[in-house]
Amino acid sequence: MKKNIIPIIALGTIAIFTSCDELKQAANTITTTTPAKPQLTNDEVVSGLKEALQVGIKNSVNLTSVTDGFLKNADIRLPFPADAMKVKQKALEWGLTSQVEKFETTLNRAAEEATKEALPIFANAITNMSLQDGFAILNGGNGAATKFLKDNTTSQLVTAFSPKVQEAISKVKLTDYWNPIINKYNSAMKISGGEKINPDLNAYVTEMAIKGLFQMVEKEENKIRLDPMARVTDLLSKVFGSIK
Repeated sequence: MKKNIIPIIALGTIAIFTSCDELKQAANTITTTTPAKPQLTNDEVVSGLKEALQVGIKNSVNLTSVTDGFLKNADIRLPFPADAMKVKQKALEWGLTSQVEKFETTLNRAAEEATKEALPIFANAITNMSLQDGFAILNGGNGAATKFLKDNTTSQLVTAFSPKVQEAISKVKLTDYWNPIINKYNSAMKISGGEKINPDLNAYVTEMAIKGLFQMVEKEENKIRLDPMARVTDLLSKVFGSIK
């Protein structure tokens, strides 16, 4: 009887160790298996990119359409028009420093005022933007979606935004600060035989305001790409969380 007990105990011991090995393998399988990321469709990616741009332009307008939104932001502040730098230099020589400073301040006030009307214009451009390959833009790196928007909608944005800028220029009375400077300069040029200058302030403010907004939108896009906390919707989390 004792002889039979020994083989039975041995078999039981083997069975126990075999079961332990199987359990360890099962545990390892469970701990090393991670759930697969949900597969994205191109339509979801396109929707996510457009949503990111919508968030970006909304935040950008909120930041720029307030007092000093352009003036105190060194990245987008409107300087004296480049093609009128001779006017600025002469004005400073004539002791018109205060007038030049007031003009530059009001130039930025015009951009800030016009930007208040930018949101629906940009939102419409984003909604109607056609994206064939959302994955290429999603994986295109920082600013890729903003660059695509800029390349494909700038001309339409200029057309739509220009009347708003004209209204803003009138509201902040920009020409009241510009005319004394340019008239004095052009009068001097008439006497000296130099070239008269009178840049299109509406075109200048329009161009620079749109450029500034795109810069701000790109910053917002990059924030969404890099910071999960900036992905304020489930779609943004899903789409931008997929970037490797």
